[in-house]
Amino acid sequence: MSDLSSSQNGAPKNSLLKVDARTKKRNASEARFKAYGIGAIALGLCFLVTLLVSILGNGVPAFKQTFITIPVELTESKLDKSGTRDLEVMKKVTTFGYKPLVENALVAALEKEGIENPFAKAKDLAKLLSSSAPAQVRDVVLDNPNLVGQTVEFRLLAGSRVDGYFKGRVTRDALARDKNLDAAHLDIADAMVAAGMMDTTFNADFVLGADASESRPEQAGIGVSMVGSLFMMIVVLCLSLPIGVAASIYLEEFAPQNKWTDLIEVNISNLAAVPSIVYGILGLAVFIQFAHLPQSAPLVGGLVLTLMTLPTIIISTRASLKAVPPSIRDAALGIGASKMQSVFHHVLPLAMPGILTGTIIGLAQALGETAPLLLIGMVGFIASNMPDGIASGFLDPNSAMPAQIYEWAKRADPAYYERAWGGIIILLGFLMTMNIIAVILRRRFERRW
Repeated sequence: MSDLSSSQNGAPKNSLLKVDARTKKRNASEARFKAYGIGAIALGLCFLVTLLVSILGNGVPAFKQTFITIPVELTESKLDKSGTRDLEVMKKVTTFGYKPLVENALVAALEKEGIENPFAKAKDLAKLLSSSAPAQVRDVVLDNPNLVGQTVEFRLLAGSRVDGYFKGRVTRDALARDKNLDAAHLDIADAMVAAGMMDTTFNADFVLGADASESRPEQAGIGVSMVGSLFMMIVVLCLSLPIGVAASIYLEEFAPQNKWTDLIEVNISNLAAVPSIVYGILGLAVFIQFAHLPQSAPLVGGLVLTLMTLPTIIISTRASLKAVPPSIRDAALGIGASKMQSVFHHVLPLAMPGILTGTIIGLAQALGETAPLLLIGMVGFIASNMPDGIASGFLDPNSAMPAQIYEWAKRADPAYYERAWGGIIILLGFLMTMNIIAVILRRRFERRW
């Protein structure tokens, strides 16, 4: 009667509809764990957005450059005294011979547009121009000697300070401590913009050009370094993929399980965690000092990065081979296939998506390495032109994108700091492309069992 009366008066103490204290505590713990997870993801996304905004905000201006458009009179008496248009004779006129022509052309252009020039000397006004302007004119004249004796319109680079003024990097207050430029130059620059003589547009030479000296940051480009990185990646791909896959197949499918294979596997895992600068020291000692390969060549850089990438490719390839179900091997052997046939005809094609993914990720890691390249001499301002051919691309001294970015970042001029950010954008573009290709290949060839 007491149990019946208690059930009639209300719910029993242990009813499933009632949440006890222990369940409440467990539910609260799960809610806190979810909140921590969401908070961690939100914090990570916040850092990622901050990083991307910082990179884009600092790097996008590097893709634009300020140019000055002026007509330059190519006086024959200065550039080709013989009048024969002999290229060898004209090459004897250095940039010092072209410099007065450019300076006088700038003065004349201001007078024509009615822009006041407060400078008594033309060389003071010419500080608006890049120091590479005479070389630009000389290159055009040597490419087409028939231009001598004519007045030709040139689109010349503005100085880095002028370029920084229009990008917000240089202010008038900062020029009070600048020995190269003053407020009068900026007044003339504003007037030239209003007259259409000066504008800031996309700079293709930054993507396609070569590095420049520290005094000419406006002329520096990353194109030659991109080519150096390309030749390095070709070396890494041609060596690390076959060697890494072959080693993985042997260790996973054919090697006997003994203390020697265990030692090899342990060392491969350890090599994957070795700092990259150690591989740079190894490359310097073995490939340059012992083998006497050309210093700073993409071939040497590719060999060093191959050593660094091999452990990553071997580990990822072994994981892909191990992921193939044993039934595939048993079925192949059951119908009379040899061990070699079962591996190469059945197991390896099924593991190929993981192998390709691991290889591309390893290449992407190698593409972004800087420390080993610095030790073998692949620093900036080595190659001023594109390689002449395939052999030249592998053997001639060159730089790579990470090393070039490092060189720009440590230079004093703020314009180089801006270019370092722009180089990071290009490098990230390559890395994202390689990772996207890895994902596409994996999705394309992946099979589920």
